Amino acid sequence: MISKSTIDAVFDISRVEEVIGDFVQLKKSGSNFKGLSPFSDERTPSFMVSPVKQIWKDFSSGKGGNAVAFLMEHEHFTYPEAIKYLANKYGIEIEETERTDEEKALASEKESMYLVSEYAKKYHQEILWEAPQGKAIGLTYFKERGFTTETIKKFGLGYALDEWDAFTNTALKEGYNLNYLSKTGLTIVKEEKRFDRFKGRVMFPIHSMSGRVLGFGGRILTNDKKAAKYLNSPESDIYHKSKVLYGLYYAKQAIAKEDNCYLVEGYTDVIQMHQAGIHNVVSSSGTALTSEQIRLINRLTKNITVLYDGDAAGIRASLRGVDLILEQGMNVRVCTFPEGEDPDSFTKNNALEDVLEYFENNIKDFISYKASLLMEVAKNDPIKKAEVINDMMSSISKVSDRIKQELYLRETSRIMDISEEVLFATLAQLLNKEIKETNKKTKQEKKTFEVIKTEKKSETVDVQYVLERKIIEILLLYGSMEATFEDLILKENDEGELKMEPELYEARVYEKLFLDLQQDEIDLANEKFKIVYYSAIEKLNETGELQLDTFINELSPEIASEVTDILMREEQYELHSWETQNIFVKPKEETINKLTSDTILNLRRKLIFEKIQRLMNQTIDVEFNESILEEVNEYNKLVNFLSEHLKRVI
Repeated sequence: MISKSTIDAVFDISRVEEVIGDFVQLKKSGSNFKGLSPFSDERTPSFMVSPVKQIWKDFSSGKGGNAVAFLMEHEHFTYPEAIKYLANKYGIEIEETERTDEEKALASEKESMYLVSEYAKKYHQEILWEAPQGKAIGLTYFKERGFTTETIKKFGLGYALDEWDAFTNTALKEGYNLNYLSKTGLTIVKEEKRFDRFKGRVMFPIHSMSGRVLGFGGRILTNDKKAAKYLNSPESDIYHKSKVLYGLYYAKQAIAKEDNCYLVEGYTDVIQMHQAGIHNVVSSSGTALTSEQIRLINRLTKNITVLYDGDAAGIRASLRGVDLILEQGMNVRVCTFPEGEDPDSFTKNNALEDVLEYFENNIKDFISYKASLLMEVAKNDPIKKAEVINDMMSSISKVSDRIKQELYLRETSRIMDISEEVLFATLAQLLNKEIKETNKKTKQEKKTFEVIKTEKKSETVDVQYVLERKIIEILLLYGSMEATFEDLILKENDEGELKMEPELYEARVYEKLFLDLQQDEIDLANEKFKIVYYSAIEKLNETGELQLDTFINELSPEIASEVTDILMREEQYELHSWETQNIFVKPKEETINKLTSDTILNLRRKLIFEKIQRLMNQTIDVEFNESILEEVNEYNKLVNFLSEHLKRVI
């Protein structure tokens, strides 16, 4: 168990915008930050972070909370894991008491797999640096690749002994479960036999965006033609190769800072470039680029520079990934190295200044690069040239920005020596085809929706929930503010009629809420709201202020999520940038007195309606009772007064 003092220190020092900024590219938006949702595929920002309130809200998925909640949602951390991550990030020493056997038994299966993977990383590192075989073979290999001691340790590189079960036996002796060794793919189990998957290979740990070990890549160092040169961990509950980019953990901050990501093919490409000083580089680890991998980069930057080696066949195959990048609405550039060179060798053999100069002179826009490359294949063959042009236009059709589309088209026209009119006509055909396919799909979905809609019952709005939610919003956001309120005093005139007379007074918003609800003996019906209401009132009575970040951290995760949704609902309107459309919304602080009074009056009115309904039901169940009817009439008069003040028709 982590001590309370450690948890308090983590909450005190951690900043939600800094934590989320490691995973999502955030841009300033007024007093807040906004960015693309890390939980859904979108092109328009719906993700908001409030430094003042120290909370975030994702309007596309409905998720929200503080820094710990983000790590739990995004990285699937447990609460203790999130605290440990933040403590490590901010250099806080963790005070931890020994976990009981029961607590250990409750650890999730995924957590067990993470622990096994982390152990495997440390084990193979120790073998590399301490075992004679590790130093003679593994360490020598890395040194020959030009990796420094600092780089080898930073990337957690290791070596697996060339023995059938060295790792497995050691892990079992250390108390790790064979079931999790098998599920992570570190150990292969066949009936009574068990042996190490990566025996005799140098090890490259594959990390998540937050630095957790998900799996491994292993390179064999012998000339065994029957064995694969590179071997990756199999798919598991924690490792999905299509959703992982090698080196992203080390590159994420540099990618966001440089607003560009270099995409390479291999592990050593990433490591060599990182060592040289180019940190914004990741690898698809030798697998075909996927949409999920592109979206990981899209959270940090809109710009990808794909670096290919001089192998022409590999380049043409990799070009398919360019279209995927374009479909994500990103900007893509391409650079190839001289024949026989790759990012690893080129960076190793040249000074950083020379590498950067080479990039500056040789990085091309994808359309220019693709056109020149394919034209080499087509040469003077009209049929192949036509195929190349159609291929080019297919890529251009995936670009969502019309200005870019036209510029790419004009460039293609110049390179291919074909009229722009023909290319515009071809592009129009492709776009029309896409529109028809989209419309067809939409009609099918609409038809399905209509069938479902006829069966679905209409939902009624829970008015009391809405009003109680508004009370919590007012209390949390404006509770400590002072305002001038107009109270309605119910008085009887000479004719015996009830009249509402206004009376002005100064008070803090939380005092107004508390006294009015207490006076009417109104208690909130929603249990979550009730907990928040009384906790906030207590804090405000004690200090006169409410520190939202501290207050939220003291709530349970479930209630904190509800509170975050309430607090960030207002920020949603910043996403629309109304000011740019000359639409200016009056700040709520200027009308908080009316908003508070109207909310209370509406709740009173709603509860009175319910009281009238209960009384009317009594007249049905029992014989006619004149006193009940009189009571109903009195309540109806009160409803009329409230409606008149709220300027509403009953």
